[in-house]
Amino acid sequence: MKTKTKKWLYWVVGGIIAIGAVWFFFIREKEIKIQLETVKPEMGEISNSITATGTIQPVDTVAVGTQVSGIIKNIYVDFNSTVKKGQLLATLDPDLLQFQSEQYKANLQNAKSNLAYNEININRQSQLYKVGAISKADFDIANNQYNMAKAQVGTVTAQLSTANKNLSLTNIYSPIDGTVLNRNVSEGQTVASSFSTPTLFSIAKDLTKMRVRASVDEADIGNVKVGQKATFTVDAFPDETFNGEVAEVRLHPTVSSNVVNYTTIIDADNSGLKLKPGMTANITIYTQVLDHVMKIPAAATTFRPDSLIIQKYKVNSPFINGKKHEKGQWKKQGGKTSDKKNEAGVWVIAKDSTISRKKIKTGMDSDTEIQVVSGLDKNDNIITGYKLLSKKSSGGQAKSPFMPQRRGGGNNKGGNGGGPRQ
Repeated sequence: MKTKTKKWLYWVVGGIIAIGAVWFFFIREKEIKIQLETVKPEMGEISNSITATGTIQPVDTVAVGTQVSGIIKNIYVDFNSTVKKGQLLATLDPDLLQFQSEQYKANLQNAKSNLAYNEININRQSQLYKVGAISKADFDIANNQYNMAKAQVGTVTAQLSTANKNLSLTNIYSPIDGTVLNRNVSEGQTVASSFSTPTLFSIAKDLTKMRVRASVDEADIGNVKVGQKATFTVDAFPDETFNGEVAEVRLHPTVSSNVVNYTTIIDADNSGLKLKPGMTANITIYTQVLDHVMKIPAAATTFRPDSLIIQKYKVNSPFINGKKHEKGQWKKQGGKTSDKKNEAGVWVIAKDSTISRKKIKTGMDSDTEIQVVSGLDKNDNIITGYKLLSKKSSGGQAKSPFMPQRRGGGNNKGGNGGGPRQ
């Protein structure tokens, strides 16, 4: 009988221990530990900006052509060649124009000879007319022939000058100092300049200075002004940021797919010659910049204490002390729900772990940061959110990543709200 009683007692004790273990490890509500995320106001730069895309171009590009037709005889430069002003780039075959010039020289000699004869003739006819040997009609005919011969000399002289000028144009010279970007012809190719001047070479004046031709949306163009700072990146150097300045905002609109854009020119330094013509640039134009101002993260103005914060910390607020925790009351404690413009509220934690709300006057808002005009001290610890501590970091029970987590009362704006974080 005693043996059976002992066995029964062991079973009871074992069952109690098992039930206690199950309760302790699985049923018992674990103590929730949270960690507030705080920042201090900092002094620095805050800015508003817009983004756009564009292409990189040289500041000044000259298209070198030819005014005469002919066959390309020689080419003395190639792609990427550095040239000086007045340097010979190419020559056209001058034979046809040379023959034309020789022909006009012969015509000029003939016209001069004819003029000399008519000059002698008019002098003779003048003397005969004075003595009455010839009529007035004969004298007028001789005078007219003299004037025609004189005009013929002038006409042929002009034709010879034109031929010589065309002959000189068979030599193609560089009009500027620069770099050859493009060569459109080869030796032996025929070029014709009957209706338009054909482009033989494209020369960039100075590749150490580039400009970005940006397309700015009509919704953003109102804030873009000449002299504003701009930065941009190119795919060739994704980790490097290039600096520039808005040089021109062109009024002529361009429409693409019913979207109105305005061309904005941005000057940029290219001393390192990393930027190449035609590259695509991803541009940021800073439309408003303030230096050395107090700023805080925008998430600080959206944080609000929830039930977890109330349990763990002492909250100094009339809505908390008055036990008015309704959602509508909590909205009055938010940052951007103030009825007055440029006012917000933030929550700060003191050294004794007391949480209290401060009203601040705000200035510029860059979406991620907000300028603080007044209401905060540089030593204030501002709460931007909180996170639940896991077993790994605090010794508590680890939570399954597949289980829904309890959210806090704050707005989780951009991942920086008042909700818990895992």
